[in-house]
Amino acid sequence: MNIMRTGILLAGMTALFLAIGYLLGGQSGMLIALVVSVGMNFFSYWNSDKMVLRMHGARQIDRAQAPEFYDMIAELAQRAQLPMPKVYIMDNPQPNAFATGRNPENAAVAATTGLLRNLSRDEIEGVMAHELAHVKNYDTLTMTITATIAGAISMLANFAMFFGGRDRNNGLGAIGTILLMILAPLAAMIVQMAISRTREYSADRLGAQISGRPRALASALSKISGLAHRVENHTAEANPATAHMFIINPLSGARMDNLFSTHPATENRINALMQMDQEIAGMGGMAPEGPWTGRQAPRSGGPWG
Repeated sequence: MNIMRTGILLAGMTALFLAIGYLLGGQSGMLIALVVSVGMNFFSYWNSDKMVLRMHGARQIDRAQAPEFYDMIAELAQRAQLPMPKVYIMDNPQPNAFATGRNPENAAVAATTGLLRNLSRDEIEGVMAHELAHVKNYDTLTMTITATIAGAISMLANFAMFFGGRDRNNGLGAIGTILLMILAPLAAMIVQMAISRTREYSADRLGAQISGRPRALASALSKISGLAHRVENHTAEANPATAHMFIINPLSGARMDNLFSTHPATENRINALMQMDQEIAGMGGMAPEGPWTGRQAPRSGGPWG
């Protein structure tokens, strides 16, 4: 159901992009919009992961630099039946993490130093399993394409006044052009946020199955959400278009589960995970879907227990 909904939303966003091109320049405008869309998506497909990692100052690590964290990712990837992703650490006090890459064979997961310092081992494991779930579900590619199309729509809207004034045959008129400039980016943002929220719920569930600890992931979400609004992420604030990639919105002030938030309400995600934890307990420790078995409750202690 989530995959079908995502496909419908992506098709709707692409149709919106083509419609704007048609309104601005007729069939030739729609063709130009299509060419631009394909070109931007092709560029994003090959380069978006490198751009995002560089944007957030992520540095790649190997096992010699962080053996426990690296081995954790390797074990989780094996459980999820995924190739070993590249592992990155961001020098950032805000606890958070994201995944990127065009496919599982070219994936990367990144965690902040704040995440590694403030969460227990089991909570970190739950977070990184969530990010690997995004990789397994190809969400990293989906959200890259979504962000690209949304950006292209905004670009067309910014040029709407220019094209509208030059082309008297577009039928929009001054008022129609102004409305297009306002409503097109707004509609694109709403669709982008809806896709993002849908993918977060799916990644929470699959991530909990991979780690076998829904309760640990729920605890991690609670901690990250609380700290994310007290510890500013300056890099994310300077690049808000990447906010949807993180496990918790890194920007300040976005707590409500509404049309304009990049993530579902944390409380709703925690409730869903706790319900999943009860389902696993009722099945004797076996995850309700997939080959991953449940494990013991989270251990107490520092980041590496």
